[in-house]
Amino acid sequence: MHASPSSVPTPSRRGFLAAIAAAAGLGLTGCTATSRANGSAAAGSAAGSTSLAGGVVAVRIGALQGPTGMGLVGLMDAAGALTAPQDAADSPVGSDPAGIGELENTYAFTLAGSADELAPQLIQGELDMLCVPANLAATLYQKTEGALAVLCVNTLGVLDIVETGDTVHAITDLAGRTIYSAGRGSTPQYALEYLLCANGVDPATDVSIQWASEHAECLAALEADPSIVCMLPQPFATSALTKVEGARIALDLTDVWNETAAAVDTASQLITGVAVARRTFIDEHPAAVEELLDAYGQSVAFVNRDPATAAQLIEAAGIIAAPVAEKAIPYCNIVCMTGAEMRNALEGYLETLFEADAASAGGSMPADNFYYEA
Repeated sequence: MHASPSSVPTPSRRGFLAAIAAAAGLGLTGCTATSRANGSAAAGSAAGSTSLAGGVVAVRIGALQGPTGMGLVGLMDAAGALTAPQDAADSPVGSDPAGIGELENTYAFTLAGSADELAPQLIQGELDMLCVPANLAATLYQKTEGALAVLCVNTLGVLDIVETGDTVHAITDLAGRTIYSAGRGSTPQYALEYLLCANGVDPATDVSIQWASEHAECLAALEADPSIVCMLPQPFATSALTKVEGARIALDLTDVWNETAAAVDTASQLITGVAVARRTFIDEHPAAVEELLDAYGQSVAFVNRDPATAAQLIEAAGIIAAPVAEKAIPYCNIVCMTGAEMRNALEGYLETLFEADAASAGGSMPADNFYYEA
C-alpha cells in the first residue's frame, strides 16, 4: 500500500509569520541530480533508455523548484542523488532519514523553475515522471491523446494573497484592486478566477490582474506600489515577508476555496500539483512504478514529519535555503495521494474548473485511464 499522507500540520499562521520574518532569504538554483543503486549508473536522457542490466529500471523524474521538489528530497537522498555541504559535518545527507531503504532501481532527478521547461522532455520520452500543475496534467493528457496518466496528487493548495497594508480580509476585498501574479494559463489563474466569480467578483471587470513571467516581478511591483496585492505560492510567499517591508499574508486561498466549496455544498479541494507518467513507462515497468510510489509516499511523510531535517536535504538539492524551507513546509500542503483518494480529489477539482471554463481542464474531462489505479 502506498503511503498517502493527505494532510499536514497547521500551526498558527501568526506564529509562522513572526518566525519567517527573521528567516534567511530565498535562494533558488537549478538542480540536476543523478542517483546510483545496486552499482548501476542512472540512465542518460535518450528516449526509451529506461532498462539496465539485471532488470534494473532507470527512472527519470522531473519536478519544480518548490513544494513538488521538496516532497521528493527523501527519495533523492535514498537514491544517492544529494551531496552534503562541505562545511556540514552533521548533515543528514546520505543517511536516508526518510527510512526508504535500498532501492531496486536507479533514479535521476531534474528540477526546473517552470513545468514548461520539462513538459516537452516528458512527451518526447526523455523523462518518465513529471510533477506539473493539476490542470496542465489534464491539458497534456488531451494533447497527447491519453499518453499520460496521473500517478498521484502531490500538492494541495499553496496560494496566498500578499499585501503591504491591512485592507484585505476576505476575497471580496479584492474588488477594485490590481493583482500581480505569475502562472497565467495554469492553476493560479484558474483558481483565482473561479474564487472571484464564485464570490461575486468579476475577474474581467472588477479587478485588474497583471500576469508576470516570474514571482520576482510580483515582489518588485509590490515594493514599488503598496496599493497593489500579489498572489504568490508557497514558499515564495514567505520570501515576500523578508524582501518587502510591511508585507503580510492576507488570505490563504486554500481556506477561501474550502469556505467557497462548503457554501455551494461541494467536496471539491484546491489541488496545485500532480505527478504524471508516460503510459508506456507505466505499462512496461509496473514494478518500478510501485517502488516509485511507495518511496515517494515515504519521502512525503518524512518531509511533513521532520521539517528540520528535511529542510537540510531541500537546501542540499538546491531548492531553497534550509531556514526558509523549515518554516514553509507546514504551509506547502505536500502530499502523496494515490488510488481512489487521488482520483476523487482530482476529479472533483477538475470538474470545478471545467464548469467555470472548459479550456482550463483541457477542453473536456479526462477519461478513466487518466487516473492510475493499480
